[in-house]
Amino acid sequence: MTNSTDGARVVVIGAGPGGYAAAFHAADLGMDVTLVDVEAEPGGVCLYRGCIPSKALLHVAALLRETRDAEAWGVHFGAPEIDLDALRGWKEQVVKKLTSGLGQLARQRKLTLVRGRARFRNAHSIEVTSVDGDADMDRTIEFDHAIVATGSRPTVIPGLDLDSPRVMDSTAALALDGVPDSLLVIGGGYIGLELGSVYAALGSRVTVVEMTSGLLPGADRDLVEPLARRLRSEFEEILLDTRVIEMQEATDGVRVTLAGLNLAQPQRTFDRALVAVGRMPNSQGLGFEQTGVEVDSRGFIKTDEQRRTGEPSIFAIGDVVGEPMLAHKATHEGLVAVEVIAGRPAVFAPLAIPAVVFTDPEIAWCGLTETAALSRGIPFEIARFPWAASGRATTLGRNDGLTKLLIDPQTERVLGVGIVGQGAGELIGEGLLAVEMGARADDLRRSVHAHPTLAETLMEAAELFFGPATHYLPRRKR
Repeated sequence: MTNSTDGARVVVIGAGPGGYAAAFHAADLGMDVTLVDVEAEPGGVCLYRGCIPSKALLHVAALLRETRDAEAWGVHFGAPEIDLDALRGWKEQVVKKLTSGLGQLARQRKLTLVRGRARFRNAHSIEVTSVDGDADMDRTIEFDHAIVATGSRPTVIPGLDLDSPRVMDSTAALALDGVPDSLLVIGGGYIGLELGSVYAALGSRVTVVEMTSGLLPGADRDLVEPLARRLRSEFEEILLDTRVIEMQEATDGVRVTLAGLNLAQPQRTFDRALVAVGRMPNSQGLGFEQTGVEVDSRGFIKTDEQRRTGEPSIFAIGDVVGEPMLAHKATHEGLVAVEVIAGRPAVFAPLAIPAVVFTDPEIAWCGLTETAALSRGIPFEIARFPWAASGRATTLGRNDGLTKLLIDPQTERVLGVGIVGQGAGELIGEGLLAVEMGARADDLRRSVHAHPTLAETLMEAAELFFGPATHYLPRRKR
């Protein structure tokens, strides 16, 4: 079958999960695709310096914690010996395997891979500058359509951007060039907690400073509490309603001044500090002034539901267009943009985008959250199933979890799902499907789930909407 877009020239700027997915799909539809990125192989920040290396290290951290927890079951492993060079090498091997695999897929699709930095000359051409500074490698690329997928970078706190090897962003922390005796993590969001968990498992005494009144701002408090309880036993200290107002390099580490409630010791020194206060879009220096592309006050590119910018020939996807800054969101936006370029009816309008915090326990949610429902005045009812009543969670020695459903009281449709517990990120897929398909609580209740599994907690949470569940009798009936 011949596509109307056969031979259409498409350039994709940025080879992260959104960019390479868009490029691959465009090539599969017969388009002439050029993929531009600063790296030699596709993957982007997520694969090189984000999602993948962090999850590899989090897996090691979970293993270390499990060997410790096993003592309660009568299994003693003894103190672990950590070969940091070997651990770093394994992490890099994971990254290399995946990036080389993506490179092979790109070449099989006969994409043109260009290593360099792109800047728009006008609405139908870009200049690509070599990352090595070799002017002979600079080039101009003309296109019919462009997709901007330049991603994001760690946010820098004004006044705290201390130029010191002792102060790390997430990229430097993942390099794992050492395990500090003491580590200050500035920011209690998912990046700070994930990386703080890794370093704590490897032996660092970790202190987290968060300016709001709770960890993971925006997430439902009942989901965060089991994680906060566990982290309080693993971290040296968690300081809420506290901020760092000054940071200086000292001979013995990084000296910080804290401002917060009832701080007995506002000045402290840490071997290293990790700044993890969010990410900002990479939308600067791309030459948008030569086009009709518009950027908002926060630096995000303005797009419509088809991810078309103010310039009809240019689309934008991923972190650079706004929250949530998630790899899987970027991937689906990229697919939508290519479908639109191909002349097919497509919009990016998901009912739910899953979010996962890969700590221990994991937290995952999708659809409407309790926090959002309360702020927007949306009526809802909640069905919570505690994992203390789960046979499978008990066999794992991890019954500290919770599964909750947000349900429309009139239609009984599942509006949102939240899970905290071991493997929550794997379990949220069923919740996502329920929200997207408009499933009712009764659909989940009557779907036969395997026993004993953690997935049963979704079924039993649905049972609780109607009354007692088989394995849990709530204090109050609906």
